[in-house]
Parts: sequence; structure tokens; C-alpha cells
Amino acid sequence: MPAPPPAPSASGRRSARALLGAHAGLLAAIASVTVLSGATGPAEVSLTESVRVIVGHLLPGMPWMSDGSITPLQDQAVWRFRLPRTLLAGLAGAGLALSGALMQAIVRNPLAEPYVLGVSAGASVGAVSVITLGWTAAAGLTLGTAAFLGALAATLAVYLLARRQGVLAPTRMVLSGVALGSLLSAVTSYLTLTTEAQNVFSVLFFLLGSVSAATMGSLVVPAAAVALVALFALTRTRALNALLVGDEAATALGVDVSRLRAQVMVAASLLTGAVVSVSGGIGFVGLVVPHTARILVGADHRRMLPVALLGGALFLMVADLLARTVAVPAEIPLGIVTAVVGAPFFLWLVRQGRAARVGMQR
Repeated sequence: MPAPPPAPSASGRRSARALLGAHAGLLAAIASVTVLSGATGPAEVSLTESVRVIVGHLLPGMPWMSDGSITPLQDQAVWRFRLPRTLLAGLAGAGLALSGALMQAIVRNPLAEPYVLGVSAGASVGAVSVITLGWTAAAGLTLGTAAFLGALAATLAVYLLARRQGVLAPTRMVLSGVALGSLLSAVTSYLTLTTEAQNVFSVLFFLLGSVSAATMGSLVVPAAAVALVALFALTRTRALNALLVGDEAATALGVDVSRLRAQVMVAASLLTGAVVSVSGGIGFVGLVVPHTARILVGADHRRMLPVALLGGALFLMVADLLARTVAVPAEIPLGIVTAVVGAPFFLWLVRQGRAARVGMQR
């Protein structure tokens, strides 16, 4: 008769309860921000009415949807305009945070993120080309499709440049990404400087990020991308943990390092392309949120990745709420808000004792 498994230690139980509490707290905060976003805007909607509209659409037959207590204006404001952009902000934040965490893992570089590896720069070239050159009419491309194709092309270029004799080396990936990103940024700058004046505002708004044009239909692609890549990542957490101690040790543990690195890079790049195509180039999230999650729950990817997903979603939902409220009636691009709000908080976290324990103070 096999021996029963050992009982978890007291410290293990406390750690599990703390992690469960962190997940519950993040989910509660996401739900609260969703309701608050639904109640914030020019059309007057209370928090209770915001909850009623959301629940009424999710659960048909609710009496308040037909008794006149919710006006058509309030219903449209919450369900058609405010909720889609809040959900898109959450999906974009989760996707960028997950991409950043995966890229940092495969190159073992704390500065790696979609921008550093040139993926976001490729998406920007695709989108700006459509805006400035008018490729929409010529080739039937939408701005989102062009951004996605640009991200894919940049990913393929970095992959080919970093691969040598069948091996994908982390250092070559970072250097190739930085060089390619600089080249693509120069192309974007040239297109912006030489385009007509009326296109410049659209280009800048895309480069700095926005979810103001979100619809329920625009949520499908990023939602599917986040779900698929999150499932992929969560099934490879042990292999990603093995990479933390080096390629030789990971190989000794049975991990096909080159194959894992290629798979993760393609998955993270596809996710970045799907997010950037609908939300623009929002910086800072993929760099800072994974580090923040690492400080809070440790470097183990089984614990860190779920917190990074939820934390990224919450961070960008709050940023979007601020972007459309702090300078009313104007709206601030998301990239500005994420940098102004997130950077001081991140610097404060880095100065705390836990940052040293996860190797962030060297």
C-alpha cells in the first residue's frame, strides 16, 4: 500500500492562503473598476445602475431592464461604449503583462519586453503605414490587420537573426530585437514626419495607445489570444522555472531549451501583435507588471504568471479610467498615463525589501 503524501507545512499553507487572497483581491478590484468605469462619463449613471445594466445584459429577464428604471441612454452608455473599452483595456493589460513575463523568462533579461524585442515597433510600422500611405483602400487592410502583420514580420526577422546553427541564443535575441526595433522606429518616424498634418494626430494616438474605439466585436481576437497563450504558458511553468537556473541545468532536467525558447517567443509575439492591433502601442506594462508580480509573490512562474495576468488587467483598466477623466473633455493617451502612474509605484516597490529577495537589487 503506497504511503500517503506528506502534509503541507504550516509555511506552505500560509503561502497558499496568501496567494489565494491575492487572486481574490485582484478579481474583486477588477470587478469594482469595471462597475466604476460603467458609471463614469458624460451621461449620468450611478454605480447601482451600472451594475444593473451589466447584470441585465448577462442575465436576460431582469425586471429593471423593462420597467423603465434604466433609460435607453444609460443602457447604451454603459453597455455599448464604456464596458467594451474597459474590457479591452483589461485584455490588453493582461496580454502585454503576460508577453513581458514570457520574454523575460526566455532571454533571462529583466529588461526584455515586446518593445525591446522589436515586436511592438513592427506593429507600429504596419499601423502607421496604413494611416500615412493610405494602404487601407489599396490593399484592403484595416489598421489592426496591418499592425498584426507588422508584429509577425518583426518576430520572424528577430527569430531568423537570432538563430545560428539551429540554436536560439538569448543574447542574440535581445541584440537583434534592439537593433531591429531601432530601425523600425526610424521608419515610423520618417513616415510621421513626411505625412500630411491631419494624419499626425492619428499616428501619435496609435503610438501612445488608446482603447476609445473598442466595441464588443473588437474583444474577440485579443480575448482568444490571451486565453490561448495563458493556457500555453501555464502548462509550461516548470520548464520556464528550469530556465531560471541556466540552459545547462534546464537541459539536464529534460527541457529542450531551443524548442521551448522558439515556442514561447512565437506565442508571446502573436499575443503582442493581437493586442497592439486593437489598442495601439502601450508601453511600460510588459516591463513593469511582471516585475511587480515577481516582487509580490516570488519568481516561481506557477505563482507569478496568474498574478501578472490579473495585475496587468487591473493596471490598464485603472489607467484607462484615469485617461478619460483627469483632463475632461480631452482624453489622454494610455501610454502617458501608464508611465506617469506606474513608474513611481514601481520605483517604490523596487526599494522595498522583497525586491532584493527576487534578485532585482544588484
